Amino acid sequence: MLPNKRRLTRFLPSRLRLNRWDAGVLLLVITLLGLLFQRIDTHFSYPWDWNSVWPYLYRFDTSKERWVANLLIEGLECTLRMAFWGMILAALIGVVAGVARNSRSLFCRLVSATYVHLIRNMPPVVFVFIFVYFIASQCLPQLDLAHRVESLSHPSQQIIERLFSSSEKIENFFLGVVCLSVYSGAYMTEIVRAGLESIPRSQWEAGKSLGLGQWQTLRLIIAPQAFRHVLPALTGQFIQLIKDSSLVSLVSIQELTFMAQDIQVSTQRIFEVFILVAGIYFVLCFCLSWGFELINQKFFQPYDRQKRKAP
Repeated sequence: MLPNKRRLTRFLPSRLRLNRWDAGVLLLVITLLGLLFQRIDTHFSYPWDWNSVWPYLYRFDTSKERWVANLLIEGLECTLRMAFWGMILAALIGVVAGVARNSRSLFCRLVSATYVHLIRNMPPVVFVFIFVYFIASQCLPQLDLAHRVESLSHPSQQIIERLFSSSEKIENFFLGVVCLSVYSGAYMTEIVRAGLESIPRSQWEAGKSLGLGQWQTLRLIIAPQAFRHVLPALTGQFIQLIKDSSLVSLVSIQELTFMAQDIQVSTQRIFEVFILVAGIYFVLCFCLSWGFELINQKFFQPYDRQKRKAP
């Protein structure tokens, strides 16, 4: 006797259970994709050569007698580092500007609103070029980061290279991080502002009745509740920041997309290189999205359900 439908699907998450319409749509999409790839193969007559692309992930170093990261993995590591530090700086900018957006001071509200509207209503490519060539080019040489890093001890240089980048690339890395954080900070500002406005005014009054000041109320009462509300938006913005990091390849910052452009020029394998890079971006962003969703379900959704059940 065959098991019934309930026995077959009870071990699957509810989001993965397909009805007949979903299965039909999925089959149609797979068929259309198969026809598309078949037409591309017959129309372009492109000689696929994946063997010329795989070595750019890892290569065997004869001097070290082990496999080491090649250009694509080095670009991926640079992308992850820029996204990590860019997200931290963007979060700091977003918290300060988001609180200023809800401030009683007219000057603070005007400055933060000007920053948000200026960045959000400007094309990202235009912003990257303006920021790099008109703003950062005037300030970055004054810091002399490469010389400062080279003057440090060897263990300190290794730590900086592991966390950030090597001394010869540290200026470009810092430029990319600041560029991404300033651009993403405008969106983080609106996320923080929306999170603060989602908290009822009664919470502020409760803090005031307990004798807390405005800053203490914000830090102890409002911020923890607002963080739970904005966590999905924050994770989405972090994933978006990883994809936006490809923009800084336009100004010769050696992240994943820039490395892919160099490889496709040297190998003339355009489709293979960019399909592989697209797959890397997809796997990275999908895994992060899935991981953040699990964290949200495990730690925050039970609290929200308990809060809704409370009388």
